[in-house]
Amino acid sequence: MVSSKNTLYYVHDPMCSWCWGFSKTWQEVKKLLPNSINIQYILGGLSPDNNEAMPTEMREYVQLNWKKIEQKIPGVKFNYDFWTKCSPKRSTYPACRAVIAVKNQNLKLSIKMIELIQQAYYLEAKNPSEDSTLVSLADSLNLDIDQFISDLNSKQTQQKLLDDIALAQSLGAHGFPSLVLKTKNGIEPIAIDYNNSITILNQINT
Repeated sequence: MVSSKNTLYYVHDPMCSWCWGFSKTWQEVKKLLPNSINIQYILGGLSPDNNEAMPTEMREYVQLNWKKIEQKIPGVKFNYDFWTKCSPKRSTYPACRAVIAVKNQNLKLSIKMIELIQQAYYLEAKNPSEDSTLVSLADSLNLDIDQFISDLNSKQTQQKLLDDIALAQSLGAHGFPSLVLKTKNGIEPIAIDYNNSITILNQINT
């Protein structure tokens, strides 16, 4: 049996397309995990702040990645209208800070915020690289929106993001999503199966 001190780290980025692909299986993993395992979300910070328009080559790469994910993970969908309706930027730090800004007020709502960002980006063709999008999403949650706006780009929030990134690196998590199990014996990477939660759980429960 696992001890009460075990922690499963989920290293992710709310604008990581593979994290979106993994979301259904991840929900299944969480439901089936023993209560003795603590889950800790860590923001990996995929792409730093950048106000420049995403280069054509990067746009093509990301869209090809979306198609690859749709082929690999049955049921996952992307709304390609994003590429014509929005001005894409290679910048995920704003979305990461938005999750932290919500977490400052409510941990459970921060997980809901991750889901809202993913849905806005991948299904509703909205741009989470823009503060206006993030404020609109946060405004749908039961929190102090003025506090959220104040926290979104504060130095303290940015430092918390950098701390998360440093922790992810110390755990050896260099890709997203990543799962790392910490026990009294040390840390152990958990191989991700995007289509099978049991494969993941079997690694954790041994």
